[in-house]
Amino acid sequence: MKASEIRELSRSELETRISEVKKNLFNLKFQKASGQLDNPMKIRNLKRDVAKIETVARELELGIKTAKPAKKSVKTREAKKTKAVKETEEKPKQEKDKTKAVKKAAKKEKAQE
Repeated sequence: MKASEIRELSRSELETRISEVKKNLFNLKFQKASGQLDNPMKIRNLKRDVAKIETVARELELGIKTAKPAKKSVKTREAKKTKAVKETEEKPKQEKDKTKAVKKAAKKEKAQE
C-alpha cells in the first residue's frame, strides 16, 4: 500500500482500513505461532502499512499537508541519459590510455637495461 493511496482516503476510511490491517496482522501472528505461515514477509509489510496509515491519520489530525514530489522534467532525464552515455564512452578511452602508458613505461625499462 502506497502512502499516496492512503492520503486519498478520508478519516473514517482510514480508521476502517487500520482495523482491517490490524486484524490481518493478528491472524498472521497466530499462523506464525502455529507454523502455518507461508510468507513471513507479510507480517513485516502489514506492520509497515499500519505505520503508514497511522502517520497519515496523525497528519490529518495536525492539519499537516504534505507536498507532492515534483515531476522531473524531460530535459533533466535526457541530461542524465546523455551523461551516462558519455561516461560509458569515456571508460574505454581511459583504459586505452592507461594501457598505452604502461606499454611506454615497459619499453623505457627495456631500453635502459
